[in-house]
Amino acid sequence: MNSSYTKLMENLKYLKLNQMMIHLDETIDFMNNNDLSFVDALIKLTDYEIDMKEFNMIKSMVKVAAFPHLKEIKDFDFSFQPSINKEQILDFTSLRFIEQKENIVFLGSSGVGKTHLATSIGIAAAKKRNSTYFIKCNDLILNLKKAKLENRLETRLKHYARYKLLIIDEIGYLPIDEDDAKLFFQLIDMRYEKKSTIFTTNASFKSWGEIFQDPRLANAILDRILHHATVVNIVGDSYRLKDHIQTENKS
Repeated sequence: MNSSYTKLMENLKYLKLNQMMIHLDETIDFMNNNDLSFVDALIKLTDYEIDMKEFNMIKSMVKVAAFPHLKEIKDFDFSFQPSINKEQILDFTSLRFIEQKENIVFLGSSGVGKTHLATSIGIAAAKKRNSTYFIKCNDLILNLKKAKLENRLETRLKHYARYKLLIIDEIGYLPIDEDDAKLFFQLIDMRYEKKSTIFTTNASFKSWGEIFQDPRLANAILDRILHHATVVNIVGDSYRLKDHIQTENKS
């Protein structure tokens, strides 16, 4: 028995089945005490290994997504933003919108929780092994611009187009010149009706003509974004200033 046990441990170590090594003794004891069959014991052992692989894969997908923070829906204070329909947000985390290739637009002034909500939905998507990526609009434009100068624009566009969920944060915080707007349009057009995108913006749709410095192009971008989209208009105080507001109210 000892030599067989030692050989088994050596095999598991060689195959890098660490979880099976860790749980081998307790599984043998469980098998003996509960009259478990060899196959059932093997299932129990391999489940430990699969669970750890799943955990590591989810962790990796969340890391690759480049979220600015790891705040989830459970961390959001819905009582502070009553204009937000909590059930609607929870429905987004069911990821139905991804299956239907729809977009989400979070619209509201600075600090109301747009990025938090977008990130929370993104984390939910990544945890379900959907390829997800978060990027600020200005960084996206700079990356596309750089790729164009280096004659690899097509490759870069395909890179951003392939994600099942792309989150583009902070549209409208900085102006976008006409050439850059065309690059942005190309990406939106590539993803249109093929993949889901979440946008956050502090700018009303009427002002997008000024942001993109070309009303015609802005309309073409909006047309593709809004055709299959849910717009969440958040009206309320800055979430980041919440503690300061509460302090002022008390004084």
